[in-house]
Amino acid sequence: MKNLHINASSSTPEIDFRMDGNLRIIGKSIPDADTDFWTIVSNWYNIYLLTPANKTNFIFQLDYLNTSSSKEILHMLYRLNELNDRGFQSTVFWCCNETDIDMIEVGKDYEHMVKVPFVFECENLEIVN
Repeated sequence: MKNLHINASSSTPEIDFRMDGNLRIIGKSIPDADTDFWTIVSNWYNIYLLTPANKTNFIFQLDYLNTSSSKEILHMLYRLNELNDRGFQSTVFWCCNETDIDMIEVGKDYEHMVKVPFVFECENLEIVN
């Protein structure tokens, strides 16, 4: 299986998923409901979960996401619970600008919904678009 890289667009984030266990989603996520964006990402992720790296670092650096993207991300986070239950390590790194209260709250909400450890890295970041 190969790494997955999708460049960011005006409505989709950059995806940089690597077989070594470093998974990154960066940017803004407001894809149209009829796009295949999340299908491609989910298909790769589901295959990765069959034979994951010993340690998975899921890094989010989002400046905005819509409801459908939020649901897709939550589904991926729930799947990390399964990894931990199987004896693999996983950590979520939630990176956002310290002034972006909305994205900090989104990360805190996710943290309360899953068992996976979260690390918040909120500083004065410049979000890549």
